[in-house]
Amino acid sequence: MTGLPRWRDLDPLRVFRTSRFSYQRVPNGSPFDFQQYRWPSPGRLSEKWRFWSRMSTTRLICFAIASVVFLSLLVGGGYHTAINQKGKDVDGRLPWQHYYRLDGYYNGVRTLVPHSKWEPDNKYNQSIPPTQQDQQEELQLGKEPPLNVVKYNPYPNFASEEYRKDHQPVQECFLDDGQDVRVPDVYAYPGLPQHMVDPFFGSYKTLGLADDVCFERFGRLGPYGYGYNVREGGIGIGNVSERAGSEQVFAQTGYVNYTNVDWGSAQKQCFEKNKARFSVEQPEGKKRVQRHAYVLRTWTGYQYSEYQILSLRAMIAELALKSGGEYDVHFLVHVKNNSIPIWASQAVYKETLQKNVPREFWNISTLWSELQMVNYYPEPFPDNFANMAGAGIHGVYRSAHFPLQWFSQQHPEYDFIWNWEMDVRYSGHYWEFNNKVGEWAKKQPRKGLWERGRRYYIPHIHGDWANFTSFVERETQEKDIATNDIERSGPVPVWGAVRDFANSGMLPPFNATLPPHSYDSDNYQWGVGEDADLIVFNPLFDPSLTNWVFSWDVTGYNRSLPVPPRRAAIITVARLSKRLLQIMHDETWAQRHTMFAEMWPPSVCFHHGLKAVYAPHPVYFDRDWELEHMNQVFNYPKEIWDSPFGWGEHNLLGSSFYYNSGFSGALWRRWLGQAENHEGGRRWEEERTGRMCLRATLHHPIKTENGPVDPPEEGKAS
Repeated sequence: MTGLPRWRDLDPLRVFRTSRFSYQRVPNGSPFDFQQYRWPSPGRLSEKWRFWSRMSTTRLICFAIASVVFLSLLVGGGYHTAINQKGKDVDGRLPWQHYYRLDGYYNGVRTLVPHSKWEPDNKYNQSIPPTQQDQQEELQLGKEPPLNVVKYNPYPNFASEEYRKDHQPVQECFLDDGQDVRVPDVYAYPGLPQHMVDPFFGSYKTLGLADDVCFERFGRLGPYGYGYNVREGGIGIGNVSERAGSEQVFAQTGYVNYTNVDWGSAQKQCFEKNKARFSVEQPEGKKRVQRHAYVLRTWTGYQYSEYQILSLRAMIAELALKSGGEYDVHFLVHVKNNSIPIWASQAVYKETLQKNVPREFWNISTLWSELQMVNYYPEPFPDNFANMAGAGIHGVYRSAHFPLQWFSQQHPEYDFIWNWEMDVRYSGHYWEFNNKVGEWAKKQPRKGLWERGRRYYIPHIHGDWANFTSFVERETQEKDIATNDIERSGPVPVWGAVRDFANSGMLPPFNATLPPHSYDSDNYQWGVGEDADLIVFNPLFDPSLTNWVFSWDVTGYNRSLPVPPRRAAIITVARLSKRLLQIMHDETWAQRHTMFAEMWPPSVCFHHGLKAVYAPHPVYFDRDWELEHMNQVFNYPKEIWDSPFGWGEHNLLGSSFYYNSGFSGALWRRWLGQAENHEGGRRWEEERTGRMCLRATLHHPIKTENGPVDPPEEGKAS
């Protein structure tokens, strides 16, 4: 097998595909108008196909092959087959675009009901969902929210006898050096807007997250400066927003003055007060608390919007300060200009940092550059199978893990590092999400872990998690029906390290990752209580069973042999253990092994027998999908071309979490009170059901947060 991809793995239509889209307000129309270019897609697509200006030799070869394949399909009558495999109907629309739009997301705080009285908007395509207008008449709305906000506190009672029996005491942390300004609390409504949509993928209950509360913008962001003026220490946005009932939040939190907050100093003081909790040496009967670094990958020239600053403050307050120092939030700032000698001059380093990062975050920021990575991981990096990006191996586009590996080497004090992207938002409480996901992953047994992790969990199809686990085992024992006659990439089921492939230069496996007994004799015991080395938020799929464009971006393995088996998870947002990052680092410098950023951490886990977990967090869709069809599309694509991690990625455009989702940004901006394509905004909320209130949801990507307060006149609510 040679270094270039097989023809069946190429996607010749990809290079012509548009990556911009616009969500439409027509309830039964197409939610994405490809003729309008209002919303930029994630930068990776626009960068990926800046084709003619950055054409490398490898890309020219691949493009030429793809062109031949495309012309062959066209001349041979296969073009229509390719289009059909992409899923389009005869009217030019995709099947999911025929489903009715779910409007329950946009019901506001005036429609709040206790969870026991809530009925989701989802009918799973069995009937037309009720419209907002019907709901408004049905609910007999008042002018104020029918429920009162409550303080949302997901932390254990640190002062309780139960907690202190097993742990060192927790000292309170503050926002200022004088230890006078308390970290504010977050507020939520103890209910849901009537007809709020239920998630299609994932489950709150499975992960242990609260599913009976919702967050609106004042309770969620007000404690961090939203909704009051700069002269009071706020951030100066939200004052003209619909705000009925918001006074309840400020009556309890007051107006925190963020003018002179230094988050680096606050985090350092918090750790120093609580460092006994994290010491390896603990008094008898006490448990050591693990430490986490929450790393935000940003870059010079990045524009920090007011809304993003609110989210960043929330991360630090909730993860680091309120937890008694369990987390430190860091900015890992990519200096894009390689000619700036940040390693040679403290003055240059300081000037570069202060020009590119808001003042309050200066002392949690670390600069790095690609030239620095060239010196840290020097050439050569031989035997690349296919560099479809046409970019250098040290570039952040292909190797975003390089600076993360370097960061971990500089900070051995952290047990885990969360790799977080700047375009991710979370409408719920950060510590609750991170803590619950980590606890859930720790409980997962190794048996069937990779098999469960490659599928989307659809509770209304699969039942509870125990039933899903049993179902996957039965399916695995019968046969891996999703692969049919396609060549496998690794054994099924996976049990321990996957190393029985023809290649050379592998680092030896760790004894701790070797299975203690056989797969068949294990009763879902191995792995329970073991921290996950990798937690991702999309399935851990096998690239060889898709036509994902970066499947063959594998470097340092013998090209005269087949490409190694591998795994990948779309979006680099993840939690990585210190052990995993150490192996990634060693494989990189000692063996010159690496892969595309979304493929490298999962593949290292695959090869070395580390514990890798896909966390089934709640994911929403803007359309009322029929569930059997959804299960078929996402978990059992009929052909390699249909995979949602290839040509089938269009099926995720209407989801709340994917690399090129359009719905995620639209939903987030509407939640912020902004108008979006003639819907939403201040007048809309005031004349209808009030501001939106969402359950805790992970949104990606959010490329802009600065929308209009009101739609144009023709979009005014009637």
